[in-house]
Amino acid sequence: MSELVTGEAVALELRPARLPSRALAVLLDLLVAMAAYIAVATAVAVSTASLDEAAQLALSIATFLLVLVGGPIAVETLSHGRSLGKMACGLRVVRDDGGPIRFRHALVRGAIGVVEILLTFGVVACIASLVSARGRRLGDVFAGTLVVRERVPVGQTGFVPPPPPWLVGRFSGLDLSAVPDGLWLAVRQYLTRMQQLDPQVSSAMAERLASELAARTGAPAPQGVPPAAYLAAVVNERQAREARRAFGGGPAAGVPFAGAVPVAGTAPVMSSVPVPGHAPVTGGVPMGSPPGSPAGAPAPVDRPVFPQDEPLADRPTTGFVPPV
Repeated sequence: MSELVTGEAVALELRPARLPSRALAVLLDLLVAMAAYIAVATAVAVSTASLDEAAQLALSIATFLLVLVGGPIAVETLSHGRSLGKMACGLRVVRDDGGPIRFRHALVRGAIGVVEILLTFGVVACIASLVSARGRRLGDVFAGTLVVRERVPVGQTGFVPPPPPWLVGRFSGLDLSAVPDGLWLAVRQYLTRMQQLDPQVSSAMAERLASELAARTGAPAPQGVPPAAYLAAVVNERQAREARRAFGGGPAAGVPFAGAVPVAGTAPVMSSVPVPGHAPVTGGVPMGSPPGSPAGAPAPVDRPVFPQDEPLADRPTTGFVPPV
């Protein structure tokens, strides 16, 4: 088990890939790369048969570098660390801090991989992975990367607590496109372990992650909402959007769920689902107004709209403290 150490010296766990799964992923990648190389080299040889030997040799070297070296670098850069072999084995290349890799990381890994994988038939890479505590080969050491498992057994995954019901759907208007994968990973890792951390450290981490997330989305966190609950609500909103894109259906984007607290500047949204002991609500006004109410005046709402008006004993327990 690897550890991602945050600025507060709190270790968050990553799951490094083991040597057999990495070897299988590399083998699959090599098979695809070799097939592409043979096809390209054959096409180049046929089309340049009229050239002299020096030109043909130069084109052969260029084809080798382009397909067997440049190809994997381009694939890892564009896929953020997920080649075909790694996708098949459920692996991914990430930075040491858990963030997605960039071109420079893929370039270093690919350049050193020519020596430790292609020229030595993977012997150097296997030895380096066995010696390293986190199973890293030389390319990972020099590039500052780590191959981790994306698919793990359900029983080993951390449970991300759901947000409080009064925050579900409140952040449906946020723009989450600028939030990097590394920040999402840090937020999820924190939410899965916040109950195990020291309260002061947990509070400091939540505030730092919430401010960073708010800076990326361009909208500050609402006043009175605990940072941990804010993080859980935004993660829930991202998961809801991914589910809508993957499966379709569900509430449309930008429409809060029933009973959600509205964003400032919008009209309150009230649920029409009847609650035991309360009058049914239609269009925000309860039916069955008490006698003597002025005509046209809105009747008093029996059901609380905002969480701070709801008794603490009636709020569902989610692990978060509602705002005062």
